Amino acid sequence: MHIHVLGICGTFMGSLALLARQAGFRVTGSDQGVYPPMSEMLAAQQIDILEGYHPEHLQPAPDCVVVGNALSRGNAAVEHVLDHNLHYRSGPQWLAENILHDKWVLAVSGTHGKTTTTSMLAWILEYAGLKPGFLVGGIPQNFGVSARLGESPFFVIEADEYDSAFFDKRSKFVHFRPRTLIINNIEFDHADIFPDLASIQQQFHHLVRTVPNTGLIVANGDQTTVSETLAQGCWTPVQRMGEAPGNDWRIEALDADGGGFRFQQQGGDVLHAPLTLPGLHNAQNALAAIIAARHVGVTPAVAIDALAKFRGVRRRLELRGTIGGIQVFDDFAHHPTAIELTIAALRRQNSGGRILAVLEPRSNTMKLGVHQQTLAQALQGAELSFLLQPSGIGWDVRQAMQPLAERVHVADEVDDLVTQIVAQSQPGDQVLIMSNGAFGGIHDKLLTALAEQEAG
Repeated sequence: MHIHVLGICGTFMGSLALLARQAGFRVTGSDQGVYPPMSEMLAAQQIDILEGYHPEHLQPAPDCVVVGNALSRGNAAVEHVLDHNLHYRSGPQWLAENILHDKWVLAVSGTHGKTTTTSMLAWILEYAGLKPGFLVGGIPQNFGVSARLGESPFFVIEADEYDSAFFDKRSKFVHFRPRTLIINNIEFDHADIFPDLASIQQQFHHLVRTVPNTGLIVANGDQTTVSETLAQGCWTPVQRMGEAPGNDWRIEALDADGGGFRFQQQGGDVLHAPLTLPGLHNAQNALAAIIAARHVGVTPAVAIDALAKFRGVRRRLELRGTIGGIQVFDDFAHHPTAIELTIAALRRQNSGGRILAVLEPRSNTMKLGVHQQTLAQALQGAELSFLLQPSGIGWDVRQAMQPLAERVHVADEVDDLVTQIVAQSQPGDQVLIMSNGAFGGIHDKLLTALAEQEAG
């Protein structure tokens, strides 16, 4: 059977393409503005990617067209699908019908931390010998691919609240029917499709409704928004985790040397867990993964051993290079909370040098200006901040960054931003580049410019 994936280079759709290929489907796909890491991974798997959304890509007609949620009415390929009555599905529906229908699904949801937690959980199950399938919105370094079918009933999936397709405005995760569910946190995001926080909570409530009473929900017990959502109705046992007293599992403290954290189940011993990624948010991600893995029979001791060997995820505080004593990191952070946490985590990892934060306001929510009032505060932890003023957004980045005064630099072009960063950087600095896109190839451009400066 031949499927053609529209929007194949998106993290979810690219991963779906890998699973379909492993399941024996013939897979092709279309996209525009193709960029790594997904394009590289698909090429390595010999999946043909066609540039642009041209109707001829769908001739002869595939058996099914899987439509990504980035496509809308008016797109030439979408109109061709409808005009010629081609068989089509949203990505989440296709995945549910063809891959997940007979699996024990472990789903990881939340505004932040989904990719890292999903990767941790998949690795813990792999380390325990369970050989799980997984789909991650990134590329876990322990696996080198974002998705695989696996060899067991267990399937770990990153469960996104974004909508499914132009014809299905339910959140993706409603299709996945998890038996084990992690809710890391719930905040306002995706302002292009959600009018307010309550509408996001409503989608999480729909997700909770799909978890059986023999399942398990691992929930952030410190966050009021999560508690409010569960209070709308919950028919499944819940284990709450966090720092506050009263949680079923508590993070007691981060170890002083930054090498791990201590946690305790109510009535149990204090356990020490390694942490290869810095920051309290990653300690919470790790604890959620430990509890979820316990639900399928993996002891915390085995999970802790696995976490000691967890190598992280591409584009999550990924070190891209070091030139002249200046480290350049790549991270996917694009929401003020994630930006602030990422800067704090990098500070904890190395408190001796300056942090130069570099941000592209690229997400749909950022472009709409929803976070412009809180963005400067999120960047306060960096010594210097460098932001791009993209064309086509309805707010003034320079004006929004005024609270940072002389500590901020704004440019209209990526090349100008690189020039500013090079001029301000010095040995010992950590340059943290944050974007949910390619950011105009800024990582390689910056490393090249730093190397040229080093060579004199």
